[in-house]
Formats: sequence, C-alpha cells, structure tokens
Amino acid sequence: MYNYTTDQLQDLDSKHYLHPFTDHKKLADERSRIITRADGIYLWDSDGNRYLDAMAGLWCVNVGYGREEIAEAVNQQIRELPYYNSFFKTAHPPAIELSRLVCSLAPAHLNRVFFTGSGSEANDTVVRMVRFYWSLKGLPDKKLIISRHNAYHGSTVAAASLGGMQTMHAQGGLPIPDIDYIGQPYWYQDGGDLFPEEFGEKVADELEQKILELGVDNVAAFIGEPIQGAGGVIIPPSTYWPRIQSICDKYQILLVADEVICGFGRTGKWFGSDYYEIKPDLMSIAKGLSSGYVPIGGVLVSDEVASVLIEEGGEFNHGFTYSGHPVAAAAAIANLNILRDEGLVDRVDTETAPYIAEKWQQLTSHALVGEARIVGLIGALELVKDKTTRQFFDDRGAVGTLCRDICFDSGLVMRAIEDTMVISPPLCITREEIDELINLVIRCLDQTAKQIQ
Repeated sequence: MYNYTTDQLQDLDSKHYLHPFTDHKKLADERSRIITRADGIYLWDSDGNRYLDAMAGLWCVNVGYGREEIAEAVNQQIRELPYYNSFFKTAHPPAIELSRLVCSLAPAHLNRVFFTGSGSEANDTVVRMVRFYWSLKGLPDKKLIISRHNAYHGSTVAAASLGGMQTMHAQGGLPIPDIDYIGQPYWYQDGGDLFPEEFGEKVADELEQKILELGVDNVAAFIGEPIQGAGGVIIPPSTYWPRIQSICDKYQILLVADEVICGFGRTGKWFGSDYYEIKPDLMSIAKGLSSGYVPIGGVLVSDEVASVLIEEGGEFNHGFTYSGHPVAAAAAIANLNILRDEGLVDRVDTETAPYIAEKWQQLTSHALVGEARIVGLIGALELVKDKTTRQFFDDRGAVGTLCRDICFDSGLVMRAIEDTMVISPPLCITREEIDELINLVIRCLDQTAKQIQ
C-alpha cells in the first residue's frame, strides 16, 4: 500500500511522527520497528520478520488480527453513515444497538452506557460523572476520588491524575485537586512476611483509613482495575476485592471498576468484576470493546446512578465529538458478536487459561523468575536478583528492557514493566500457539540470564 523501503519509512517516522510514551532522542538513534501486517496472533514487519504478539497489540486485540467480519461491518457502515453525532437529541442505529449489546453482556445492574473515544476519555468521564452524581444528590462537596499508587487509568490530565504513577505526575503539574491514593495490592513487592491473604486485607483496609482521614462526607468514589495491567499485572490476593467492596458499601461511596484491560474476556469472564464478584457503580471500558480495530471506549453506569442522572434532570455538560461514532460502534458490534458467538470467553475460562496457567507456573523453576502469576490470559513474570529473598535488581528496569529487546529479536512481543515481563495474548490463541509462546519465553529468559552474567 505504501511504496517505501524500510529505511525510507524510518526516516519519515523520525522526521514527522511523535510517538506516545517515548524518549524521542533515543528513538531517533535507534529507529522504529515498522509493523506492516498482521493475522491471527502474529505480526510482520517491513523486513518480513514474524512476531508472536503476546500483548494483543496493547492489551486489546482480543479476537486476533484479520477478522473479515469486522472489516466488512466497518466497510458497510462507512458507506451508509460514516459519521453523525449524538448531541442535540440525536442517535443512530449502530450506537443504539451497541448500547443494547454491551449492557446485555455486562453485570445485570449495569444497563446504561456513555460512549467515548478511548479508555482515557472513559476515565475522564468517570471523574465528571461521579461529581455530577453527588451534586445532583445535594452533596457537591463529596468530590474526592481515591485511587492507588502505581495505578494507571490513562494519560489525559484527569485520567493521569486518577493514576498513581509518579513519573507521569512529574510532567505537567499533576495530579489535579481532589484525588488521593492508597497502596496497591502488590504482594510480591510489598507483602513482606505476611501471607498473601493477610496482605490483601491489610492493603484493602487502607481504603477505610483514607476515607476516615479525608472525611466520609468528602469522599465520592474509589477506582481500581480488577487486575492492574500497566502497573505490572498485579493480581490481588483473594481477600482484597471482597474487603474493598464491603468498605465502599459501608461508607456509601461509589465503586469504579476500570475494566479497560480486564473487560471482554481477558480474565476468562466477560469482565474482571465478574471474576472477582464485585458490583461496581461505574465501569470504564475500551480496548477489547472493538479489539482495537477502531478507537472506542465508554462507561457502563449502574441503575442507581443512572436513575439519579435521569430523574433529577439538569444537563450533564460533558461529551465528545466522536461519542458513539457509528463506524466505531459497528466495529464493536461485530467484535462482540465474534466473542459471544464463537464462545471465545468460555474457551479461555475452560480450556486455554488452565492450559497456559500450568505451563506459566513451571517458569518459576527458571533462575531469573521469582514469581509467575496469571489469571485468564493476562500474566507476569517477576525477574529478580535473588528468588529466596524476593530481592529485585539494583538498576530496576534494566534487565526487563534487555529481556524485552531479546524477545523482539527472537520473534516475540512481550512487554517489560520495570523488571516484570507481562503477557496478554489474543483470546483466540490455541494450545499449539501457547506451546510456541512458552518455548519462546524460555529461550528469551535463557538468553537474558546469559547476558547479565
């Protein structure tokens, strides 16, 4: 389609394209990898090298690449109605049908959805909607939102503020006011001598302490990913979410589940909230909603919250030009139909998740691996200096970056978050492809260990 050589593409990229989350000086020296096509769980670059994409793009290509059903749905919609907005008492069939479909798959108490263009926009919407809700209830001072240290909820000003990543806050004068943080349920790093279940309760209890510190009448909501993705695939102990739910219920604050990564089958259930049996008041969605084929996100809203928004009246002064975009909605409908009709979520739950979990746990025998954790098709390997003491490497992140680069050179896409190697493969991955993935991981771990010696 584009009649350029790899060198020409890299030159043009360096001259014109500013990449997200990138040190552009380093990139100019190292030059970009140019991905040109994809199919199933595989990618190819402009030099013909093939990669097993164990990250499903960026946690999102749940149905895999190259699905003609989605391409056809987009083609048909773009010819019939390429765009119209949802402002001024207007709607169109794709947005209406997607609303119905998403709500039919969500937990039973979530029956309204507000569409956005991304997960970051979804979490911006959460901030606005939470505060609007309490204002309508006559409690305008109830606007503080509690999040977690090292949480990631997007990169817009409000979403980055909801996140608890200090490196992001250091740029741009973040966070915005009225957001506070508690600890994360990262047992391997922070659990010390406590059993995981004890640690889960301890760190969850920080929420109650923070509510009391800030004042119950001031706290509006708590937000958390069921499993922290970009934080390092932090899988909470089994005691964590039940305690969080009970604290939110006790103090009547809204529980927000950020399902941007966990949603649409990643855990082997339709949503991470299903997996952990929690009942969020708001649920942020994106990524797997369209498998990344077309940008779209949203916020699922509980019946109780929606009833206040509707019955109390007053304009919600918030929205986007592309809210409920008809082409994005058509892509999402086709994607969700594939997930449902082909039983991909159930297949993860009963077949591929148990299969990969057994093999993933066996990786703890590797000299570099301190912990191997996985739920559904989202997993992590902690690369450590000393397994017996859970001691991390001194130059945190250097070994992970080395391993990530070795993975690329070996035909495997695996992400490094400091020295935690993470995977999130397409839900369509087969047992044979899981075997290939595990063999590649072992090879890359061996090469990493050899180089750091």
